[in-house]
Amino acid sequence: MVSIRDLKRISDYEWEIPATVNDDMQVAVRIFATHNLLEAVMEDRSLEQAVNCATLPGLVGHVVVMPDMHQGYGFPIGGVAATRYPEGVISPGGIGYDINCGVRLLSSPIMHEEVSGFLDDLASALNHLCPSGVGGKGKINLTDKELEAVCRDGSRWTLKHGYAHEDDIRRTEEGGKLEGANPASVSVRARQRGRQQLGSLGAGNHFIEVEVVEQVFDQQAASIMGLKEGALTVQIHCGSRGFGHQICTDYVASFQKAVKRYGIHLPDRELVCAPLTSPEGQAYLSAMRCAANYAFANRQVLAHFARQAFEQVLAGKVKDWRLYQVYDIAHNIGKIEVHTVEGESIKVCVHRKGATRAFGPGSPDLPEEYREIGQPVLVPGSMGTASWVLVGTEQSMQRSFGSTCHGAGRLMSRAQAKKKIWGEDLRKALQDEGITIRAGSMAGLAEEAPEAYKDVDEVVDTVIGAGLARKVARLKPLIVVKG
Repeated sequence: MVSIRDLKRISDYEWEIPATVNDDMQVAVRIFATHNLLEAVMEDRSLEQAVNCATLPGLVGHVVVMPDMHQGYGFPIGGVAATRYPEGVISPGGIGYDINCGVRLLSSPIMHEEVSGFLDDLASALNHLCPSGVGGKGKINLTDKELEAVCRDGSRWTLKHGYAHEDDIRRTEEGGKLEGANPASVSVRARQRGRQQLGSLGAGNHFIEVEVVEQVFDQQAASIMGLKEGALTVQIHCGSRGFGHQICTDYVASFQKAVKRYGIHLPDRELVCAPLTSPEGQAYLSAMRCAANYAFANRQVLAHFARQAFEQVLAGKVKDWRLYQVYDIAHNIGKIEVHTVEGESIKVCVHRKGATRAFGPGSPDLPEEYREIGQPVLVPGSMGTASWVLVGTEQSMQRSFGSTCHGAGRLMSRAQAKKKIWGEDLRKALQDEGITIRAGSMAGLAEEAPEAYKDVDEVVDTVIGAGLARKVARLKPLIVVKG
């Protein structure tokens, strides 16, 4: 077990586990956290997992851990690691089972006071038009040929079929499409699961929220994003559903054999990996990109139906009911990127698991309007608490492979939350706070109670203090729709 005594304190917001802690570590571990947030994870294995990650072949720089860290499969959630391309390895545990779980934010000109009498109707419309729940079917049933097109084209497929605007695509990470996706790398079982779930929310911590911009901290950045104090926003948090989960399951099993074939010795079998240039590594990369593109398309379809909900309820009642894309960002993904490490510009495979890309000002990968301010970073809070809009910084490029936190981060497991929290009591408490709830089950609601998560404001203050991001706006929930 790793204890706080093993950590070297760099600042109030940054710590290091030296590579000397374990003879097999290839690099040190850098942790962005306050002392209080570190103490909160001492009961789980997240720091031990970070040390184990630091033993992977081909790592460069540091393994990075964000303040919303908690124990995951192999890698800690909140972990970032980069392996040299093409000599390094890729690990499905460093990307996660819900490939391209991510967040989309839509802005609006609608002021809160204009719609205070329509929130219940709006919640019902969103709940009806955006299917949710474990194993739930989506709004679109795909043929196998159509599924392959979604895998290859991502959000571009939705544009061709009338579910997107050009600005939606432009304001999505990678334009909503990772190149190199090959549906031939996807199993029959994954295809079966994926054909029926496009345009669905799922369950767990996934949600659609209608929020009000409570406070703006950077007027220039907020204005460019279309955010105004007192106006409504919509936030969509979901991923690749059963399609991505099955792809990860398939390749974790495949890689159990690959590590033996390539003589890779690991401290934890959940870290299974394969060389990036191996047949197994190339197959996983292409399948992972299929799932990532599916997730981009999934959030786009949900955004389309969220717009329909706003039109159904608000057309004729407010001057402009339209929703405009701010950004769509992944936080469970593997990307081939170029970063500067110890003064050398190198191509790497960046694993982000529960961590958000946070490219700084001037990045050519950003839409032109965002290059001056930096990339929008979307940090949802736990249900019933605030969410944040940030922007990436030059510091994040230098110190964390252009990455920052992705949310509040769990304090309790889902099982613990269900034991301690009664869903119906939570629903009433949230409604007493003025939050309209639509949930598929009270047990599922209890799993996502605010008490089960860290304080998102403290998590955000940590990455701000460390220089990995800047504050733009704080959002307060009005409607929460969950599976």
